[in-house]
Amino acid sequence: MTGPARIVVVGAGLAGLRTIEELRARGYEDQVTLVGAESRLPYDRPPLSKKVMTGELDDTSLRADLGSLGVDARLAETATGLRPGLLSTDAAEYAFDALVLATGAVPMRLPGPGPQSVLRTLDDALALRARLRPGTRLSVVGAGWIGAELATAAAARGCRVTVVEAAGAPLAAALGPAVGTTTAAWYGQAGVELRLGQKVSSIEHDGIALADGELLAADVVVTAVGVRPAVAWLAGSAIELENGVAVDSRLRTSVEGVYAAGDCASFWSERYGRRLRFEHWDVALHAPEVVAAGLLGGDDVYDPVPYVWSEQFGRMLQYVGWHGDADQLVWRGDPATDRKWAVCWLAAGRLAAAMTVSLPRDLLQARRLIEAGVAVDPVRLADPGVAVRDCAA
Repeated sequence: MTGPARIVVVGAGLAGLRTIEELRARGYEDQVTLVGAESRLPYDRPPLSKKVMTGELDDTSLRADLGSLGVDARLAETATGLRPGLLSTDAAEYAFDALVLATGAVPMRLPGPGPQSVLRTLDDALALRARLRPGTRLSVVGAGWIGAELATAAAARGCRVTVVEAAGAPLAAALGPAVGTTTAAWYGQAGVELRLGQKVSSIEHDGIALADGELLAADVVVTAVGVRPAVAWLAGSAIELENGVAVDSRLRTSVEGVYAAGDCASFWSERYGRRLRFEHWDVALHAPEVVAAGLLGGDDVYDPVPYVWSEQFGRMLQYVGWHGDADQLVWRGDPATDRKWAVCWLAAGRLAAAMTVSLPRDLLQARRLIEAGVAVDPVRLADPGVAVRDCAA
C-alpha cells in the first residue's frame, strides 16, 4: 500500500507500537522509525499499580517483535524539538515525510526537598515495590485511580498506609464528589488511613508537610496527583497545543502529515461536541487504528465512548462514557449496603456515562446505549432488576 516514504513515530509506548502494527497490517511496507525516551521495549502500564505492585508480575512487556515489523527502533532517546520534516532528539535528528506523536504524559510532582516517588514507568514500579515491606510507613498523596490502587497493593503487602487527598472525597476529579464519597469507607476496611480535605504544602525529608502545619511522618512518599501531557518539547514549533497536542476528529495536528494519539492527544469529539483528552489504555489501543488509516489516505474518524477500569480494595470498577454535561444521577443499587452496584449519568434524557462496581454486564450494556445515543427511562434504570439494555425509552 502506498503512503509516506518515511514515517517516524515518537513515543515507544502502547500507542506508538499499535500505530506501527496497524500500518503493517494495512500493507504499509516503507521505512518506520520508532523513537522512545525509555530504554525498554514497549510495555503495558495498567498492571504497574496492580499486579506488578503486588508481586504477581515483574514484566509487562508487550512482546513486540520489532524486527519482524521492520522497525528501526531508537530507544533511550528523548525528543527535543520539531522543525518542518525533521525531528530532533538528544542523540540525533530524523527526517520524515509523516510523523506520529505518541509521547504520553509525565507525572506531576509536589514542591519540597524530600524524596517523592511517582508511578509511571516499569522502573518506577519495580523500585517502589522493593521499598514496600511490612511495617513501612507509606504516604500517598492523591486518592485518584492510581492512589487507590497503590494503597490497595501496599496494604496487602503489610505497609502502614495513609492516603492524603485535598478534595473532600476519593476520585472526586474523575467521578465527582457524590460518587467518589461512596468509596471512602473501603479505605478503612482495608486498614488504610484516608485523610480528606488535607492540602499538602511540601514534601520533606521525613514526610509530608500539610498546609495546616502538621508533619505527617513517612518512610516512603508517593505523589499520585495526576499527569501532564508530554508536549513541552513542542513549544515553539508549529504544532498547536491545547491541553496536549490539539488534533481534529481524524487525529491530525495543525501541521500537515503530523498526527497524535494516546495520552498526549487532545482530540475533537463529534459525540460530545468538544475537545477531550483521556489517559486511558483503551485510547492508546484504538486511536492508532485511525492514525494508520489517515497516514495511508483514509478518512476514518476517532470518536470513542471512553472506557477505564480500576481494581481497588477487592472490587472491579469500570467507567464508560463522559459525564461532563450530565444533569441527572441515577443509582442502581445502594453503595452503602450492596457489594455490587452501579451509577449512571444522564444528559438531556440520554445515558452519558456509567460506573459499575463488579457488574461487568451492566457496564457492557451501558456502553452500547451510550454508543446508540438513545434516551433512557430513569425509573427503569434505577431498578437493578431491570437489565440496562431494557431501559431505552
